Amino acid sequence: MAGTGTAKKEKLILVADEAWLGLALLHCEHLEQESFTAKEILGRVRLEHVNPEVRPGVQYHIYLHNVANLRANPAGYRMFFRLEDDTYRLFRPGDSTHPSRKGKTKPDRRELPSKYHYLLDWYENEYCSRKVPAREDEDRILGMRGVGKELWADTNSDEYVRDLRSNWYGNDRVGN
Repeated sequence: MAGTGTAKKEKLILVADEAWLGLALLHCEHLEQESFTAKEILGRVRLEHVNPEVRPGVQYHIYLHNVANLRANPAGYRMFFRLEDDTYRLFRPGDSTHPSRKGKTKPDRRELPSKYHYLLDWYENEYCSRKVPAREDEDRILGMRGVGKELWADTNSDEYVRDLRSNWYGNDRVGN
């Protein structure tokens, strides 16, 4: 009978999910660290040995396909967030994303081996709920602080307000 005695072939997890696992494991193992280099993430994927060998696509997913704040090329996943220093952290709700990205933010539980389900629970219940103070250089409103200040450099604020108030009720009091 065909197929008798053959070992059941294990299903490989998606390359994007394998990269996510590597970064999630690093976050759990190094709680004091905000982000990781692509090399550190790839190293953690190799160490975990989820699949028989690290597939070439893992590296592309780390620095391109999974990154929410980059233009989709071609994958539109939002699993990672790249910081200005070219390090990566897991995506959090509220992170800015490139408009071309609409994809998933984490692996589908049904597509991961059960031994990694705790990472999804940690991600949803702890990581995503952390209040991270907004960095001024990432906040668009705070980043506008000081814009146009040269326009007001030679203006006395008290005189300016007095001048505005002088005609509040429609009668021109300038010069009185």
